[in-house]
Amino acid sequence: MDLTVWLFLVAGLAGLVTGAELLVRGASRLALRFGISPLVIGLTVVAFGTSSPELAVSVQSGLAGQADIAVGNVVGSNIFNVLVVLGLAALITPLVVHQQLVRFEVPLVVGLSVLVLMMAQDGRIGPFDGLLLVGCLIAYTVLVIRLSRREAAAVQAEYAEGFGVATVGWLARLPVQIVFVLGGLGLLVLGATWLVDSAVSIARALEISEAVIGLTIVAAGTSFPELATSVVAVMRGDRDLAVGNVVGSSIFNLLGILGIAALVTPGGLSVAPALVFFDVPVMISVAFACLPIFATGHRIARWEGALFLVYYVVYVTYLILAATQHDALHSFGSTMLEFMLPLTGVTLLVLWAQQRSRESSETQ
Repeated sequence: MDLTVWLFLVAGLAGLVTGAELLVRGASRLALRFGISPLVIGLTVVAFGTSSPELAVSVQSGLAGQADIAVGNVVGSNIFNVLVVLGLAALITPLVVHQQLVRFEVPLVVGLSVLVLMMAQDGRIGPFDGLLLVGCLIAYTVLVIRLSRREAAAVQAEYAEGFGVATVGWLARLPVQIVFVLGGLGLLVLGATWLVDSAVSIARALEISEAVIGLTIVAAGTSFPELATSVVAVMRGDRDLAVGNVVGSSIFNLLGILGIAALVTPGGLSVAPALVFFDVPVMISVAFACLPIFATGHRIARWEGALFLVYYVVYVTYLILAATQHDALHSFGSTMLEFMLPLTGVTLLVLWAQQRSRESSETQ
């Protein structure tokens, strides 16, 4: 395989990460300049901005006729966000989970994942489906803005400090912020083009389906902004921001990216049967597993973060074995179904029961 293809892949990833950073910084400062609260910026501009590489790649893939990469990128990014981004962040230090995420945002991610599965049952996410998803995104954003008005000034100050949107000096000038936004968008478009073209070339050379490339290389690459944001937030002590960034990005992936890509792609996005019957259910299971884990003391412990990382390794291993039709595929899948998944399910149920028992004893 030509080395140039791999160089363009790396260059595309670098362009996406740099472009997303410029876009988030510029948009955040512009929003503050026009009086938008830091809380809204954190839940929308920053969370959605870190998902902008996924948006650029999925739209570019849809228009180029690579729908498997477009859909696989979204599904793989959501799986990567929970299992790797949260897993690695929790491994660094236990994460705090606010009750609002357990009661509203995480169930919302589960519900939206099920909705996407229902839409894809006919093998396509059409323009009407895309319109519905975008409409849900608008409704969610309006709801977040309305809820933010009830937040105390101290909470808003916490988000402003956590996202570092307060700026002085030459960076605070309006022309600089506009350049950041335009430059970020330009790098996103260029990086997405390079990444998609090189990923398709690699998939064809290795005789691996475009869906697998989208679920692994492309999904992991476009999720770098979420990974960097959450890890940096944890190292700075902003553990709640690490969780909020992942959940907000997952919501935007399902509503904004799939919705917009389905709208702009002629005829909508075709969905491969493997995505419908395996990868999307895995995405639902991963989101659903967050509920009992998040509810156990409203925190993600280090061992839970390690469990997330192990499962991502297992998931990618299964994809590779299936793509190459390796002889170990059957035994590997049987071990997963007969041992690892039931054991994890029982563990989660025990943790949930213990937490319910503690809460019940505290109220008595």
